[in-house]
Amino acid sequence: MSVPSTGQNSAEREVIIRSAEGLHMRPAMQFVDCANGYVSEVTVSKADQTVDGKSIMQMTMLAATAGTRLVIRARGRDAEEAVAALAQVLENGSGA
Repeated sequence: MSVPSTGQNSAEREVIIRSAEGLHMRPAMQFVDCANGYVSEVTVSKADQTVDGKSIMQMTMLAATAGTRLVIRARGRDAEEAVAALAQVLENGSGA
């Protein structure tokens, strides 16, 4: 679903992966499932790499190991709510 570019809300938050296992498949899938529950566009960035937060394939391409800084961004009408929930998924699911 495309979100109009005018009047959009946006939000972002940085998290640090603290789990020794990094962002492995289970928390990545939980993140994608959560992201797909929002209408906002969701991206996740690691350094200069940005991926679609609603794609499990792209999320695993981040290869986020322990200590990796990720920036979660959302743009759309529920952006703030999405970013808060997604940060919590990473903090609870991967020990971020």
